[in-house]
Amino acid sequence: MKKIDVSIVVPLFNEKESLGELVAAITRAFRGFVFECVFVDDGSTDGSFQKLAAMRKKMDFPVTLVRLRKRSGKSAALSEGFVHTKGSVVVTLDADLQDDPFEATKLIKKLDEGYDLVVGWRQKRRDSGGKLGVSHVFNWGVSMASGVRLHDMNSGLKAMKSGVAKEINLYGELHRFVPVLAHARGFRVGETPIVHYPRKYGTSKFGVERIFAAFDLLTTLFLAGFGTRPLMVFGPPGVVLVAAGTLAIGYLSVLHFMGQSIGTRPLLLFGVLFVLFGVQLLSTGLLGELITSISTHQRRSPVSEILT
Repeated sequence: MKKIDVSIVVPLFNEKESLGELVAAITRAFRGFVFECVFVDDGSTDGSFQKLAAMRKKMDFPVTLVRLRKRSGKSAALSEGFVHTKGSVVVTLDADLQDDPFEATKLIKKLDEGYDLVVGWRQKRRDSGGKLGVSHVFNWGVSMASGVRLHDMNSGLKAMKSGVAKEINLYGELHRFVPVLAHARGFRVGETPIVHYPRKYGTSKFGVERIFAAFDLLTTLFLAGFGTRPLMVFGPPGVVLVAAGTLAIGYLSVLHFMGQSIGTRPLLLFGVLFVLFGVQLLSTGLLGELITSISTHQRRSPVSEILT
C-alpha cells in the first residue's frame, strides 16, 4: 500500500446536496497526490451519511466514514477525524462548497516554506453582512489578545503537518482557535489568500454562539499560556490577598491589645475576606497543578526534533 501524502478531513452537518460535487472536486484537485478522505458526519438528519456510504463504493481513493451519534459540534468532528488520518499532511475542508479543494494545494505548497500550519485567508468572503461583521471583530480581537496575527482565524480551509493535528486538543468551540493552539505548542503558523464562493446549497450553520466566543478565547489563552502551570495564574493574586489580609488583621490585632474596639471596623471584614479568597485561589492553583501532574503522562510534549 502506498504511503498517503494528504489526509482530507471533512466535517459535515446536513450537506447532502453538496456531497456529489464536493467529492468530484476533491478527486480532480488532488489527482497528483496519494490522498485519503475522512468524512465526519456530525449527526446529520438529511441522509448525508447514507449518501456518502453509497458514494463510497465508486470512490477510487481510501475513504473513512465516521458518524457521530448526535450533533456534537465542529470541534468534536475535527478531533475525531484527526484520529483516523494517516497522511503526513492533514487538510481540513468544509462540505458546503464555499472553499474550492484546488485552493488547498496552495496551502500545502506554503507548508514547504517552513510552516507547520497554513490557514486559508478568504480575502473576499461571500457571506452575509452580519456574518462578515461578527467575523471581522472576532479576528481582530483574537489577533490582538493572542499575538497570532492572522486575517481569517476561523477559516475552514487549513493545511497542517500531521504532528499539529495529533497534538492540539479540540473540544467545545476551540476549532475557532486552531492557529492559536498550534502557535502555543511551538508550531509555525502562516496564511495564504484563497478564493471564496457563495453557499450553493442549504443554509449556513452560523449561529449566535459565535457572539459568546470571548469565553472560548479566554479558555484558549489560558490553555496556551498556563495550561501546564495553573499555579502561575492563581498563585500571585492568592499570595497578594493573603498578605494584605494578614497585614490588616495584624494591624487590627495590635489595636485590640491596645484597648481599642475593632469589632465594627470594615477593615476587619475585608481582612478576613482577603485571607479566605487568597487561600481559595492558592488551593485552586495547587489542585490545578495536581491535575496537570497526573495528566502529564497522557500528554505529548512539543518535541521539535529527535536525533539518534
